[in-house]
Amino acid sequence: MTIQRMDNVLIVVEDLDAAIAFFVELGMELEGRAAIQGRWAEQAQRVVGLDGVRQEAAMLRIPGGVGGIELAMFHTPKAITAEPKQAPVNTLGIRRVMFVVDDIEDVVARLRSHGAELVGTLEQYEDSYRLCYVRGPEGILVGLAQQLG
Repeated sequence: MTIQRMDNVLIVVEDLDAAIAFFVELGMELEGRAAIQGRWAEQAQRVVGLDGVRQEAAMLRIPGGVGGIELAMFHTPKAITAEPKQAPVNTLGIRRVMFVVDDIEDVVARLRSHGAELVGTLEQYEDSYRLCYVRGPEGILVGLAQQLG
């Protein structure tokens, strides 16, 4: 048996609106947003192993692509903050999501209007890529790559 596809990556946030705006500015499309309640919340509780789950979630997709980002804001139980909140790239666990973009400088400029900051510098790797990391709302790390040639 093989993997069919990677569906999404979950990012838990405190400000769902800000996180949605950041990823929409990046170029993702908001597929849907909903409060997780009722029967679905009961099933979700069994899946994730938490009691009393009340959350709001949003699914964003890459236009024409299959992968996505799921953003979740937990009302109960309250989300737990990882330490340090602005974890460096070498911290254990999932650190960043990487996107290939058409114009990296334009994307960085647009994301800055949503509070994003470059983590290091924008660099060119040989004649292949221009690369950078930006830190978005709530410390979310996003890698950007622009293929050259």
